[in-house]
Amino acid sequence: MQRSHRLSAAVSVVFLVVAISACGDDASGDAATATTSAATTTTAPATTEAPATTAAPPTTAAPATTEAPATTTAETVPETTEAAQPSAWSSFELDDCQCSDGSEVTFFQRDADPTKVVLYFEGGGACFSVETCDPNGDPTYSQTAPATSEFLDDRGGLFDFENAENPIADYSFVYVPYCTGDVHSGDETTDYGPGVDGENVVIEHHGFPNGVAALDHLVENFPDIEQLVVTGVSAGSVPTPLFAGLATDLLPDADIVTLGDSSGAYPDVPALNAGIGALWGTQNAVPDWESTVDVTAETWSLPGYYVYAGLHAPNVRFGRFDFAFDETQSTFSALAGVAADDLVSLIDATEQMVEDAGVPVAKYVAAGDDHTIIASDEVYEMETEGVRLIDWITELITGAAAPPDVRCVTCD
Repeated sequence: MQRSHRLSAAVSVVFLVVAISACGDDASGDAATATTSAATTTTAPATTEAPATTAAPPTTAAPATTEAPATTTAETVPETTEAAQPSAWSSFELDDCQCSDGSEVTFFQRDADPTKVVLYFEGGGACFSVETCDPNGDPTYSQTAPATSEFLDDRGGLFDFENAENPIADYSFVYVPYCTGDVHSGDETTDYGPGVDGENVVIEHHGFPNGVAALDHLVENFPDIEQLVVTGVSAGSVPTPLFAGLATDLLPDADIVTLGDSSGAYPDVPALNAGIGALWGTQNAVPDWESTVDVTAETWSLPGYYVYAGLHAPNVRFGRFDFAFDETQSTFSALAGVAADDLVSLIDATEQMVEDAGVPVAKYVAAGDDHTIIASDEVYEMETEGVRLIDWITELITGAAAPPDVRCVTCD
């Protein structure tokens, strides 16, 4: 089965701030429980270097000669043949949702147990400069949503619904594609200036309203939900805590669990949070929660998603998986100016930051430098310090409390 490839995550996601508004008539503004404002076209500043910061952990400026990795699609679609059986997946569109080039977005749904549902966010890179966003250059994000029903039928890991060890084998799914370059977090049209062909590179960063529309669709089509699992890989793992918090506003009686795969190393760097947030338009709105009353562009970070959502929705069980020396997270961290030679220390530090704020988060850190696992059959084979990953995930999803942390002792 195909697994997500390296060097394709939206690991620049350290810069996240959330923008909130839903696509079209199919997405209710109540899902966001936020104040909204219309997105406007933002012109990127002339310089594309990451802003300097003194925030811990120590950061260094990205080398001027650093090039973005060539591989940009976190969830590469393999060539497929016509399925012998009808697909388990149906497709649908939601009004006004769009990819980075303004094209329509196709979502997918699997109908199974209507009381247990998965909201899955696809991965596929991110962009934040003319060099990384230019579709005619070397873009570091998926410009069009790659998923098809055939692709989803052929996936392994937690998409293998015939595996008896799969704890979500009988769950319904709403699958959120990714093609906006903003790790499902933006709501802005941004002009990055002239690209390699001389034409201005204009990107529709509207990943967040796409996700809100999908959440609204899920609630409307599965009104009897008892448990919701919010998960995704790479760029798709970034918004899992935030959307879990939003889901509690719509599903106050549901048991809600998150599982983020491969984005746990990105620290809270205020200058980058604000700088990239401005490009993606993530300050257009913030959830109207008591926990976010004092939030600023500088303080809304990736680990901050766990903090603000966890304080707002303390009954959510948060879990995340990482490889200790994930090459994708290390590479994009360097592009952002974040020192990541000892990546596992950053993973430990972000967990500590969240838990120091009063929000428990369960982590499973495996040895190695791979990137993402839950859409791979390796999820059934992985074992760290005597604990099988699939058993840990099953306990996270089906247990009354999150499982204990699992961390490699010898990680390299």
